Amino acid sequence: MVVDKMGTEERTSSIEISEPLIQHDENIKSLDLEIIPEWKHQITARGLVVSGVLGTLFCIITHKLNLTVGIIPSLNVAAGLLGFFMVKSWTELLAKLGFSVKPFTRQENTVIQTCVVACYGLAFSGGFGSYLIALDERTYKLIGVDYPGNRAEDVKNPGLLWMMGFIFVVSFLGLFSLVPLRKIMVMDDKLTFPSGTATAMLINSFHTNSGAELAGKQVSCLGKYLSISFCFSCFKWFFSGIGDSCGFDNFPSLGLTLFRNTFYFDFSPTYVGCGLICSHIVNCSVLFGAIISWGLLWPFISQHAGDWYAADLGSNDFKGLYGYKVFISIALILGDGLYNLTKIIVITIMEVSKINKKEQNLPLVKEISDGETSIFILKKKKQDMIFLKDGIPNWVAASGYVGLAAISIAVMPQIFPPLKWYLVLCAYIIAPALAFCNSYGTGLTDWSLASTYGKIGLFIIASLVGRDGGVVAGLASCGVMMSIVSTAADLMQDFKTGYLTLSSAKSMFVSQLIGTAMGCIIAPLTFWLFWSAFEIGTPDSPYKAPYAVIFREMAILGVEGFSELPKHCLALCFGFFVAALLVNLLRDVTPTKFSQFIPIPMAMAVPFYIGAYFAIDMFVGTVILFVWERVNRKSSEDYSGAVASGLICGDGIWTVPSAVLSIFRIDPPICMYFGPSGSS
Repeated sequence: MVVDKMGTEERTSSIEISEPLIQHDENIKSLDLEIIPEWKHQITARGLVVSGVLGTLFCIITHKLNLTVGIIPSLNVAAGLLGFFMVKSWTELLAKLGFSVKPFTRQENTVIQTCVVACYGLAFSGGFGSYLIALDERTYKLIGVDYPGNRAEDVKNPGLLWMMGFIFVVSFLGLFSLVPLRKIMVMDDKLTFPSGTATAMLINSFHTNSGAELAGKQVSCLGKYLSISFCFSCFKWFFSGIGDSCGFDNFPSLGLTLFRNTFYFDFSPTYVGCGLICSHIVNCSVLFGAIISWGLLWPFISQHAGDWYAADLGSNDFKGLYGYKVFISIALILGDGLYNLTKIIVITIMEVSKINKKEQNLPLVKEISDGETSIFILKKKKQDMIFLKDGIPNWVAASGYVGLAAISIAVMPQIFPPLKWYLVLCAYIIAPALAFCNSYGTGLTDWSLASTYGKIGLFIIASLVGRDGGVVAGLASCGVMMSIVSTAADLMQDFKTGYLTLSSAKSMFVSQLIGTAMGCIIAPLTFWLFWSAFEIGTPDSPYKAPYAVIFREMAILGVEGFSELPKHCLALCFGFFVAALLVNLLRDVTPTKFSQFIPIPMAMAVPFYIGAYFAIDMFVGTVILFVWERVNRKSSEDYSGAVASGLICGDGIWTVPSAVLSIFRIDPPICMYFGPSGSS
């Protein structure tokens, strides 16, 4: 009998296995050959060093994507692959030098993966490209100092110390909120958590002979394309000149007319890599959104300058075309988010009710009829036993949540005075329920709606506080809600990965804590590198931080309402909001052979505000992948992730020397500029 500290017990005598079956089935024998390390030994010093290095790299990449286009592809494959390569190389080198080294197990590999994902996850959920930077002075001035509801008092410029403090007090609560439900979600309800399951399969494959050989080839492929991407990014820098109109990033590859409407290929390895990682429908949806907005809608609205809005307004004035771009983007994002939130809640309720009915009608005896079923049962029993062996007591989870909530309730009003302590308390009372909904939905669909929950909190708190500090309070509450539901879903994904790789639940929990602690330091530091080196948040900068404006406008809308929108803007917003709902509904009710060609509104919304250039890059990536799949599907399945990760990582690594050069005011020597021949 194995007894978990949560009080759950499992009787090992519940299934009878005959002796001949155990003697003659090699697969069953192999189940007992692997020695599972104790949970403390799954967390190693070398693993934490590798986690810190990879966490820093992926934080830089996440910041770059967050501050440019706001689309963050999954980097889990790259994290698992690079973690395996770095520790494997480390152990082989030490062994050749005559040192005695501990073997590298899949449990240690899982811990590294968990640490890295927890670390770079904070670069996204920490709001460095959205709600936090929406508070800064540049965003305030961009919206307009005379814009209704946009007050100078609602400005808080980024600061390294207060950002670290904020991340520390909000990021750990989600880890404690759902720990007591881990057995229910992973074992009892058997939620799939598709990304967690895929990660586990990847890690398990690394630690077989054939899998290790393939992993070595994948690492070699990743390294080759990382080097190419890094060298090409360095080459591009020499031609980028001073200002924002020089270099390959402004190459009118489709002609000057389309270039003026942001349709051009800008030779970005990062966006091409994103196109290789993201699904075809996501990439095509982004391009379709670019065509709808920059190809049709914005030119149409521009023709009504002087009627719908004053013709002499600046390009970044919210009373002009710029306002249509931002608010229609918000309408699409909210429509898509609201639909999927409702859908996930309905699916969750239906699945829970089905599970309850099944439990009421379970048979008392279940016979084992064949060897394959016996192997499956034995494997599952071993997974269950290891997952339950090192439990996390309920009192630890409860006291951790209450203690951290108390600290946060005391600290948050000191950082953001308009966010009163009782508002933070209310958020922490309802947060576990929202975290459960998000985690359960993620387990069913692999779709985390953390940003949607954050936006809901933003609107509610901003409207409650009102004009006197509602913008600051709304944006800060967005961070509170988003951090809790995001980290809770990530932890459940990691529990699923640990369950399938025979890793201890306690080692998963501790490694998530360590990774979060790393992220609380690394994510602000790497963001500060960008903030110190580049003009973050200006429309003409490569790092325009598009979601900063969107989140601040959402907070202002929560306070002021819709009275100050340009002419016909509200009607257009309503139309696109309804269109997002209907397109999502159409995707769900039509057969898969048709729905796979229907665009995704959330992906369509991104280029509405940012531009079409990155959509071209991502489409190039998806075309490369499409052709590759037709020529050699097996090769594309094995190596496309490695190629994409290499392109993204190489370009991301170049960001560091580029930032250092910028800090020391070393400018590129050449400005490569393109214009009509008559102007030369």
